[in-house]
Amino acid sequence: MKTIVITGPSGSGKTILANKLYKDLKNTIVIKTDSYYRDNLLIKLFSLFSKDIYDRIISIKNKEIIKTIKSINNNEGRIILYNYEFKSRKSTKLIKTNKNHIKFLIVEGIFAHRLNLNYKKTINILCQENKEICYQRRLKRDELERGRLRQEVDRKFTKSWNLFFKHLTNPINKYLFYRINTIDKFSYTELITNIYDFDCIKN
Repeated sequence: MKTIVITGPSGSGKTILANKLYKDLKNTIVIKTDSYYRDNLLIKLFSLFSKDIYDRIISIKNKEIIKTIKSINNNEGRIILYNYEFKSRKSTKLIKTNKNHIKFLIVEGIFAHRLNLNYKKTINILCQENKEICYQRRLKRDELERGRLRQEVDRKFTKSWNLFFKHLTNPINKYLFYRINTIDKFSYTELITNIYDFDCIKN
């Protein structure tokens, strides 16, 4: 099984790319780090004092993501996943029955490059897009899907952008990343070829 890591700043097209790959690659499962946000009282209290808390890795159930990834790697029959409802800020546990042999695991989200994974053995993808386009995409998504006002998005976007690139420096210097603009058909076709040709780097 090959693990594909898709990361990028908010609004850069990570979900678009993950959905494309899900359709084009056979026997694929997608894990979104957004689905693993914490919903306990402590994180809700933190959010009152730190407006960018949900752009920090402390806000997600890191251990639970790794458990899910391990269960998929082990080809277990029952896989525990999570869903996070942004408007109500509620996390729900889901159990998926795994009947197929999974060939590709896609891990997608702003925290995908910061998990306890061996990134020498994963296919790492960085979604790149113009900052203004990313802002417009996030504004549309947050207003429609997450019930946020423009003023709140304006306050959070630049902080989110800066935090992402701050924590990207180390991984991008240590591991191989394919850089892609999700609306570029040529680079997408090239990416598909690279995924099928990818050979894991041995430690």
